[in-house]
Amino acid sequence: MMSEERKIMVEEVETVEAPPKARVDNPPASGERQRDYLDGFLAAKPTPIAAGEPGGNLYDAVVDALKEIYDPEIPVNIYDLGLIYGVDVTDEAHVVVTMTLTTPHCPVAESMPGEVELRVGAVPGVGDAQVNLIWDPPWDPQKMSDEAKLELGML
Repeated sequence: MMSEERKIMVEEVETVEAPPKARVDNPPASGERQRDYLDGFLAAKPTPIAAGEPGGNLYDAVVDALKEIYDPEIPVNIYDLGLIYGVDVTDEAHVVVTMTLTTPHCPVAESMPGEVELRVGAVPGVGDAQVNLIWDPPWDPQKMSDEAKLELGML
């Protein structure tokens, strides 16, 4: 194979023309600088997250409680397993958990919703806990978190 020689052309110069300077069209008549649009940006405080919203203290405490409940057949908690379809917290701190099970014939089909209700009801600040067990949409392994898939060797 024949190699082709490439040359890089270099041009030496004595000086470089300065780039044009920025101009302000219609400067203020008083000569004062206009207020900076970012003035006070760093002083602004973030809006607080309601306790029952994702990221709020009560919501996060409920999710942490759900992560302590493990499926007896699979060594993964029910939250990462994807069995929890929703956590709703009202302004009065009542919690409704919507969940499913891996199958209607699951050996813990009768006891798991009761355990979830007890654990969520025991979270400090929760007024009342209710569990809605649904079967539609059915659970499938794609609902699992990446951590659960990694734990089970699916990643």
